[in-house]
Amino acid sequence: MSRRARAGLPVAALAVAALAGCTSTAPAPTTGGAAAGGPIAVRAADDACEVGGAEAPAGTITFAVNNTGSKVTEFYLYGTGDRIMGEVENIGPGLTRQLIVEVPDGGTYTTACKPGMVGDGIRAPFTVTGTAARSVDENTKLAEATAGYKRYVTSQIDALVPKTQEFADAVKRQDVEGAKALFPVSRTYWERIEPVAESFGDIDPKIDGREDDERDPGVAFTGYHRLEKDLWVDGLQPDSPAIADQLMADIKDLQSRVTTVELTPVQLANGAKELLDEVATGKITGEEDRYSHTDLWDFKANVEGSQGAVAALRPVLDDKDPTLGPTLDERFAAVDTLLEGYRAGDGFVLYTQLTPDDTRKMSEAVDALGEPVSQVAGVVTS
Repeated sequence: MSRRARAGLPVAALAVAALAGCTSTAPAPTTGGAAAGGPIAVRAADDACEVGGAEAPAGTITFAVNNTGSKVTEFYLYGTGDRIMGEVENIGPGLTRQLIVEVPDGGTYTTACKPGMVGDGIRAPFTVTGTAARSVDENTKLAEATAGYKRYVTSQIDALVPKTQEFADAVKRQDVEGAKALFPVSRTYWERIEPVAESFGDIDPKIDGREDDERDPGVAFTGYHRLEKDLWVDGLQPDSPAIADQLMADIKDLQSRVTTVELTPVQLANGAKELLDEVATGKITGEEDRYSHTDLWDFKANVEGSQGAVAALRPVLDDKDPTLGPTLDERFAAVDTLLEGYRAGDGFVLYTQLTPDDTRKMSEAVDALGEPVSQVAGVVTS
């Protein structure tokens, strides 16, 4: 996931159009638009973002994003205040990927392509007309899926807070080795629910931003990765205790905000895929935990989070596509088996101990898993 413009599981009130009253745009071509009821074609170039339609009726809206440029790109649909309604990322040159979002409320929104996955992107207004029913109001299984996943998120937050407090306390008492041991463990709970956390755009950069990320003027490098650099590279600094306190304040802020989250099934499906994109673009490359090299802890947690989102939706998937669930089970198991081969004690080997062949195998396993996971949103909204 692009850290420069991190997007996550949207928490705006999007709904899934598995019901009457929602506009359905089925998966498909890279041409056409909302007027025909099909995907809205988006041509994402290095210096342009051509959206095939400027409006769509409320309900499920599908964008087919074709990257005609030379840079990896992302595509976003924003609501008021840059609330992330949905995003699709890691679209390589020449590739087309779909973004399925559910927008039940009419109003003015914004589309954005982000060449190089940085900055504010190339933006344009987008209008949603009318209103549509929310799937969780009309489909019991979908409502149960979102309620179950919210319980999962809450359980992870409830573990994240005390474990991060242990990490922060170790930093504050200058216990370098203790803090190093706690760093990847505390991050596990964060990584499992990362798409939910990232949807709060102002919190994520403070908690999980990296040193070279783009920031607004005056915004400091804080959070996990600042402390990671202190512990492994620079040594604890005079302001390290204050950074630890700020990290805890931000984590508790996240905890309070999550209680207000209203999740929808399409968000779970998109979030499951986003977590695998995070693995592919950050963990397998060693970019995420560049100082500690504890990337495999994060890798494991991202996969577990993806599996948690898919599991919540499983009753719906089994009803609509009985063949998809067993395939997902098989692919998740394959990734898990592969990762178990890199265990070291209660954790994993460091990224620096991996060979090119190791990372190749990991990439292949994640790609194989990503293919069926990418189908989940389409099945849920069918």
